[in-house]
Amino acid sequence: MTEMVFGTVPARAGEPVLPRWWRTLDKWSLSCVLGLFGMGILLGLAASVPLAEKNGLPPFYYVTRQAFFGGVAMLVMMLTSMLTPAQVRRLGVLGFGVFFFALMMLPFFGTDFGKGAVRWFSFGFASFQPSEFLKPGFVILAAWLMAAGEEIGGPPGKLYSFFVAVTVVLFLATQPDFGQAALVLFSWAVMYFIAGAPVVLLTFLAGLTTLGGFVAYNSSEHFARRINGFLSAEIDPRTQIGYATNAIQEGGFFGVGVGEGTVKWSLPDAHTDFIIAVAAEEYGLILVLIIMALYATVVARSLIRLMKERDPFTRLAGAGLACAFGVQAFINMGVAVRLLPAKGMTLPFVSYGGSSVIASGIALGMLLALTRTRPQGQIGDILARRAR
Repeated sequence: MTEMVFGTVPARAGEPVLPRWWRTLDKWSLSCVLGLFGMGILLGLAASVPLAEKNGLPPFYYVTRQAFFGGVAMLVMMLTSMLTPAQVRRLGVLGFGVFFFALMMLPFFGTDFGKGAVRWFSFGFASFQPSEFLKPGFVILAAWLMAAGEEIGGPPGKLYSFFVAVTVVLFLATQPDFGQAALVLFSWAVMYFIAGAPVVLLTFLAGLTTLGGFVAYNSSEHFARRINGFLSAEIDPRTQIGYATNAIQEGGFFGVGVGEGTVKWSLPDAHTDFIIAVAAEEYGLILVLIIMALYATVVARSLIRLMKERDPFTRLAGAGLACAFGVQAFINMGVAVRLLPAKGMTLPFVSYGGSSVIASGIALGMLLALTRTRPQGQIGDILARRAR
């Protein structure tokens, strides 16, 4: 507990792997992630039972699967967090290559499960969404390219990373999956800004993104339908947004009581995209604020620890992973309260979904690995010595 309050201490030479890992790990972030996963299981007990009953399955079928996938995710996260930054880079670049190839194969072998967007490979007993696993790999690859570009005689890494980002976004847009495309573009913009991109250029890119959204609105019925529903002054109470909005209003500050909510019987995606509505209805605003605080703690602590890093790759990759994690949570909750148009994006570690929770475990494992305390001079100390 002392280390959680006063911070970790640098690794000691010759120290065994596990004690060194535990000593240098950000335990607050790890605790928050475990808390989010626990809340996901708790909410799954309420949200997934109606769906299981509707599909003629055992009452806790989806909860059991989520617990299994979540256990795998926690194990993967722990193992990944033990890696060095160089090993994280190799894993991320290799993973990007594998899952980008899978993304390209979606138009030929993928399925949409009746949702209007071809995002999954179906294996009968389970499904697999490549874009979930592609995100952490993309962040690592883009950070590596940008960091290489800062070296003397290095390649034009920022330009290469931009081409990679545009290519990934175009493939995601063809599914269509504009939510994941926006998240990829956002994480790249964060890293590009940290790497020293001028504000004028970022403003130009923001305008280009807006133009892309306009084109998508006029060419994609799926995208236009969601935007029209978001801009409509009236909320159709029979839509998922209508059910979610009503559930949040009914919950108030303290909720209607455990198991007393009704939205889970009406929302097809109550256990995935709109699980925060179940939390708000049964447990009230209090639990929602706790969930928001857990996400904010992970992002804030990660960024603070990364400010002390002097390795460009570590700073860029860690910032990209942390911001992507926080923004995905913000988008999911923003959709539920109608601050944003519907995106079809899960709430990391809380929503049901094997691809989502395992990919989140990989991403957070990488983030925990990059934010571990290392025996190095802090960047402020190095700059002070150079000034003298």
